[in-house]
Parts: sequence; C-alpha cells; structure tokens
Amino acid sequence: MFKKVLIVEDQEVMNQGILNTIKELNIPDFDYVMYCDEALSRIRTALEKKSPYDLLIADLSFEKDHIPQQLRNGQELIFEAKKVLPELKTIVFSVEKKAKIIDDLYKTYKIDGFVSKARRDGQDLKSTIRKIFNGETVIPQEVLNTMRHISSEFDMYDMKLIELLAKGHKQSEISTYLKEHRMLPYGIRSIEKRLSELRDSLGAKNNIEMIVTCKDIGLI
Repeated sequence: MFKKVLIVEDQEVMNQGILNTIKELNIPDFDYVMYCDEALSRIRTALEKKSPYDLLIADLSFEKDHIPQQLRNGQELIFEAKKVLPELKTIVFSVEKKAKIIDDLYKTYKIDGFVSKARRDGQDLKSTIRKIFNGETVIPQEVLNTMRHISSEFDMYDMKLIELLAKGHKQSEISTYLKEHRMLPYGIRSIEKRLSELRDSLGAKNNIEMIVTCKDIGLI
C-alpha cells in the first residue's frame, strides 16, 4: 500500500472523510493542506528530503480567501506536481460531473483516478486507492460510456455545428462560416439533416435541449 499521501481539500468535512479512508487503509504517513501553493511546496520539500509523496488526492476547485494563490485550481496543482515528481500517482476527488472535463483530466493531466463526491464516496475512494496501488487507472464507468458515445457519434464538424449554434448563429450564418473555412458539407439542408441526427443521438427534442445536454457533459 502507499506509504505517504498528500491530501489537498479546502472543506474540513471532506478532509475528515478522506482522512478516515486513509486510516482504514493503514497508510502510515499522510498530510493534508487547504491550499494548492502549500501542497506544491510540500511536494518539493519532501522530494528534497528524499521522502517523497507517492499519492496525491486533490479537489479541483478551491474557494478564494484573503491568502493570494499562484495555483488557482487542482488542474494547475497536478500539472506542476507532475513536473516536480512525474511518478506521483494522483486522484481527483471532486463534485465535477461533466464527462468531457473528467476525460481531459486523464488525457491532459495524466491522473490515475477520479472519485465523485457523493453518498458512498468513502468506499469509492478506498477502492480506487487500492486499484491504483496495484497499477490500474480507474476511470468511472459513466465517463467511459459517455466518451465512447461522443467519439462514435461526434467529429470536429459536429462539434463546430453545436458550438456555433450555442453561440446563437442562424443556420444561414453557420453555412457561411463552414463555407469560408472549407468545412463540408456547408449546405443548409445538409446542416439541418446533421443537426437532426445529432438531436436523435442525444435524445434531445430540439436544438436548445441538445445544447443544454452538450453543456452538461462538457462538450461545449
């Protein structure tokens, strides 16, 4: 099991829950901090003392207060921490629900696991820690399902259609944009047909509902 863990969470109640999980796993050495800048400083100091952390558990969002911070969120902390200690295992413990954003955490920030803050998050966190220690990358099944659907149904053309539609562009304006950027097909009938197919794919009754759904999963 992991020997040394750093927890970064600015909500004391959540901190206590994570600490209980760490204790149940008999992890001997753990620290927790409420600020990302302090977390990065501790990671650097521990490495200099040849006693590095081997697991980082971090939230994504942190409330601003009177103490100025250079690192604004968990993503920035993970990015900088990986530069200092590339082999550091990382778990994001967050209320984030958008599948695309969570997927980007794996692809861009190379996290090892994501645990959603919920009713049974203690058990989920414990299971995730064990799996990561055994060499697994733990991706929530609902995120995998959503991203598989997106990758099979949506390409760059589709993403651009929805993005322009969400910005309030009329179909004639979308057609002009696609033509100017040499994106085919750019005919209005083709655009109408593809939007209809995308609505059906997402189970949306109209364009507004489709845009809301795309925002909910983090596509736009």
